[in-house]
Amino acid sequence: MSGIVLAVRDLRKVFVTKGPGGLTEHTAVNGVTFEVPAGSCLAIVGESGSGKTTTARIIAGLERPDSGEVIVQARRSGAVSRAGRRPVGAVQMVFQDPFGSLDPRQRVGSAIDEVLRQHSRSSGRERRERVLELLDQVGLDERHSRELPRHLSGGQRQRVAIARALAMEPEILILDEAVSALDVSVQAQVLNLLIDIRKQTEVAYVFVSHDLGVVRQISDEVVVMSNGRVVEQGLTAEVLDHPREEYTKQLIDAIPRPGWVPRRRSAAAEPTR
Repeated sequence: MSGIVLAVRDLRKVFVTKGPGGLTEHTAVNGVTFEVPAGSCLAIVGESGSGKTTTARIIAGLERPDSGEVIVQARRSGAVSRAGRRPVGAVQMVFQDPFGSLDPRQRVGSAIDEVLRQHSRSSGRERRERVLELLDQVGLDERHSRELPRHLSGGQRQRVAIARALAMEPEILILDEAVSALDVSVQAQVLNLLIDIRKQTEVAYVFVSHDLGVVRQISDEVVVMSNGRVVEQGLTAEVLDHPREEYTKQLIDAIPRPGWVPRRRSAAAEPTR
C-alpha cells in the first residue's frame, strides 16, 4: 500500500426493488477495482446509471457493498482500515447540491464549528480561529461565517461545503458532480480552488463527473464506467486522447464543440445556405 491512500477491490452492489411483477435485481456496481495514490485525483466518469455515484457512496461509507472491499491508508497514523472501520474523517464527501447539504437554519461559521466540536478537543477560541482559516482556504472570510446559506451564491455555498469537509483533515475527498450545478465562470473558479487545495494539503480526490472537459482539467487518472463495470481506465490524457473502448469513444464524441453536429442528424437535415 506504499503511496496508495485508497484501494477499491472487486466491489459489487445489487439493489433489489419490489414491483408489480415481484422482486427485481439491479446490479449497480460489478467488480469495480482501482487505486488512488496519495495527493492525486482520480475521476470516475460515465452516463447516468453507470454506477459511478454508487461506487463513490460505497467509498464514503454511505452504502455497504455486497462484496469486495475499500481500504483506506491514513498517512498521519500509518493505519490501514477497511470500509466500516476506517479512521474517523478519513473520507469526506462533497455533494452536487450545496444548498441541500447545508442546514438552512445554521450559519456558516456554526456549521463548520459543529464538525470541529464533535471531532476535536480544541477550545472555543481555537475552533473559531480554525473556522476562519478554513474559510480563508476556500476564498471566503469572516463576513461569510455570519451568513445563512440562503444568503450565499451557489459557488459560495459549495465553497462552504468544501471547507466543512476539509475541517476533518481527510485523506480522501469525494466530489460527486460538485461543480456541475454551477455556471461556467463559477465552475472554473471552484475547479481552480480545488486544484490549489490539493497542492496545499496533498488530499486525494475521487472526482465523479459526466463532464469530460472538467475531468481533463482536474484529474490525473480516469476510470470509465458503464452498466456498473469499469470499461477503461488509465492516465486521463491517454484515455481521453486515445480511447481504446467504443463506449469511451462515444462519450468523447458526445462532447459539444464548435461546428459539432449530433451523429443522429443526417446531412439532409442541414439547412440550405
